[in-house]
Amino acid sequence: MLKRLRGVPDQLLHGSRRRAALAALRTRRPPPRVLVICSGNLYRSPFAAAVLQRELARHGVGEVLVESAGFAGPGRASPRHAVAAAARRGVDIAGHVSQLAFADVVRAAGLIVVMEEPHRRTIRERFGRAAGDVLLLGDLDPEPVASRAIEDPVQQGPEVCDRVYARIERCVTQLAQALRIAMTSASPL
Repeated sequence: MLKRLRGVPDQLLHGSRRRAALAALRTRRPPPRVLVICSGNLYRSPFAAAVLQRELARHGVGEVLVESAGFAGPGRASPRHAVAAAARRGVDIAGHVSQLAFADVVRAAGLIVVMEEPHRRTIRERFGRAAGDVLLLGDLDPEPVASRAIEDPVQQGPEVCDRVYARIERCVTQLAQALRIAMTSASPL
């Protein structure tokens, strides 16, 4: 019961947060570089980065560099069930190797996409990034949400990975559309 009550503010504020995030993306200067961050850079961020790269290319905005990183454990491959879940969605993360979110990579990004509020705080506090430079991906979900955070499938079954990847794909599709609008509105006529 307590867990459900904690999610009530996220549920109630989701619509306004979503509108605000999309409006901010559409009116900001298009980023030449996007960095997607999660905890270990094994499940969520590599998948989200690959989907974003695919969607931007599909919309003719392929000149944006999309990278992913995490806060722990560099040099690890994504688990087999994550690779399989991504492949079912047409995304190949089989060759992915986790990277750390180093200061130079974080500072070079025009937009940083995170999975959880603690990630946003860490990016702002540790790397001095402005609030407007860091986007909580779950805020873009076009469906009702129980939480702003994108669930971490680490040490959970393949069905959780499938559910998480479906949500990431919904959110990233919204992100790509907003970036495409920002790119086209910023282009000279």
